[in-house]
This record gives sequence, structure tokens and C-alpha cells, in this order.
Amino acid sequence: MTPRMHLLAACAAATFALMAGPAAAQNTGKLKVGLMLPYTGTFAALGNAIENGFRLYVAEQGGKLAGREIEFFKVDDESDPSKATDNVNKLIKRDQVDVLVGTVHSGVAMAMARAAKETGTLLIVPNAGADAVTGAMCAPNIFRSSFSNWQPGYAMGEVVAKKGHKNVVTITWKYAAGDESVKGFKEAFEKGGGKVTKELSLPFPNVEFQALLTEIAAAKPDAVYTFFAGGGAVKFVKDYAAAGLKGKIPLYAAGFLTDGTLEAQGADAADLLTTLHYADSLGTPRDNAFRLNYAKTYKLQPDVYAVQGYDAAQMLGVGLGAVKGDVSKKDAFADALRKAKIDSPRGPFTLSKAHNPVQDIYLRQVSGKENKSIGVATKSLADPGRGCRM
Repeated sequence: MTPRMHLLAACAAATFALMAGPAAAQNTGKLKVGLMLPYTGTFAALGNAIENGFRLYVAEQGGKLAGREIEFFKVDDESDPSKATDNVNKLIKRDQVDVLVGTVHSGVAMAMARAAKETGTLLIVPNAGADAVTGAMCAPNIFRSSFSNWQPGYAMGEVVAKKGHKNVVTITWKYAAGDESVKGFKEAFEKGGGKVTKELSLPFPNVEFQALLTEIAAAKPDAVYTFFAGGGAVKFVKDYAAAGLKGKIPLYAAGFLTDGTLEAQGADAADLLTTLHYADSLGTPRDNAFRLNYAKTYKLQPDVYAVQGYDAAQMLGVGLGAVKGDVSKKDAFADALRKAKIDSPRGPFTLSKAHNPVQDIYLRQVSGKENKSIGVATKSLADPGRGCRM
């Protein structure tokens, strides 16, 4: 080889190295994960449980997913939709995260979904059940590891109809999660021959329930269906009992009413029936291992929020594994998740075409400090994904 040929070869090698460098770094450097969760306010405990679950799965993989170390960026969303766009842009534009994980409040999640859709940033929703996230707002880069608001509500509607109740009053916060949970319940309950005679609500996060409980007592329905979570769920259950309604008018709910809240609710929650995609004491080897590891790591018992965070990390790991850590390959990432069966503590689940879990919904009964499964309310329930055009 002549000196000129050596020089050309060296230049070519240098040029290739410069071209390959950023791509190589992209696939092997730290993966930036933005956690946008509630760390203060009504849903603070939920946000912490989700983060704990997510970090637990990453730790079980040696701190890396698909060979990439995870670097976390955190924003407190304060469960405030008016701040959501600014907050999500801190992660997307300021921190330039590769993946968004969040959130709990459905209104905040909708802003996150819009931002993810506009920028193409990967988004995994580890709780908020806003139907539109995997409905009209669906996108190839948006996934959910939790549920749609419709799912637990629909399952409980079937249960309450089968119990022979004919007229029901519903009560919830007036926001997306509450409205959609009630709609799911109503759809199944009225399909089963019942009638929702009154729909009561109050603004989020208002917890002044007394006037509405008086209205329920006067209406004397066969049963009440409700959706509340976090601190509001604690107060509602205690107020329901204090109003003399417990034992007189059966109370049924989406499982968030009693998940992560039983210690504070005490005896007032005894025997309550709820529907959810997770229950305590499932007794499977997968769930037993998860619960033991979580308890050892955090000195706490896990709840559904911890499971959803854990599975959000699992889903990220599945997608990253298929693309060898290259998050720019969004089509291949999505294709891998659509084909996957996620080995969750809740039991295996798959994703619908709209990227929402297709999963069993358990009927649970409060026993002591546990939401124990007393059967499967609805097997492999798939959200209809109404409005999704993906």
C-alpha cells in the first residue's frame, strides 16, 4: 500500500469512527428516564410506591436494562393538570430524557401523552387510567402498565348485577378517572339489568362528603359504587361508616379505594368488596418473590402501585432488549411489546393493539390489612380502546 493509500485509509477510519461514535454512545451510554410522579399531596404515597417498584426491577437486573445504566430525573407533578405541560417539558426539553414514566392523576397523564405524541418521546404510564391514553390519544410510542379506568369499573358492574342489585347510586371525584370508572361500571351494570339512579360527584381533591352521604341515605339505593384513591379514599370509607351507612347499604368500589389505605381505614374497611388487577396474597411463586424482595428492600408491603411501577420497568426492559438499547427504533420497540407476555406479579398479561394491558380483574375482599382475592371477576379483560386509530 502506498503512503497516499495509507493516508486515505486512515482518514476513512477516522471518519467512520466519528460517524459511529454518537450511535455507539446512544446504545451503550446511560439511558435517561424521567419520572414525573406525585411526590406531595393526596397521591404522594402512590408516586413513591410506583418509583420503588420501578427501581426494584432495575436493581434486580443489576442496575441496567439491555446493557444500559439507568439515570433518573424526577419532577413532582403535584397532581396539577395546570402545571403538567411545563413539568413534562422540564424532562423532555431541559433534561432531554429518553423515556418518560408517569403518572397517577389522569388529567396530568393526558398532558404527558400529548407531549409524548408531539415529540415522539417514549412514554410508559404506570397508573393513570384515563381511557383516552390508550384510546383517542394512542400512539406507537405510548404504553400503559396499569389499567384503563373503564376496566375495574366494568368488572364491578358485572359483579353487582350478578348479585341481584337493581338500583345503584355512584359517587366519585369529578375528574377523568372518576367519570370514566363510573361509565365503565354503568355500562356493565345496566347491561346486566340494573339501573344507576343517581350519579354524585365533588371536585378533586375535595373530601367534604357529608352532604352527599346524607343524599345517599335519603335515596336508599340497593348499593353504592365509588371511585376514590389515596387520602380521599381513607376519609370516604371512614365517613361512610360514621354516617351509619356501612352494614345498611353495601359499598362496592374500584380497588384503589382500599389499596395502600387499609392501615389508615382500619375496621371501617372490613369486608369491603373491590375489583382490581392485583390482590394481596395471590400466592403464586412470581408474586411471592416480588413481595419478599420489595419488603426486604423498602421495609414496606407492596401494593398495586408498586406492581405497576415494577411492570413499567419490565416493559421498558422488553422493548430495549429487542432494539439492543437503541430507543430511536420505536417501531421495533413497540412491535416487541405487542408480542410479549409480561410476567407480572399480578399474573401474566399482554398488551392490546392500543398498548393497554389485557388482564384478569380480581374480586377482592378486605380482610384485616389485606385485599384478598376471592376469585376472578372478569378473565382477560381488554379495554375497547375506543377512538384509537393506530
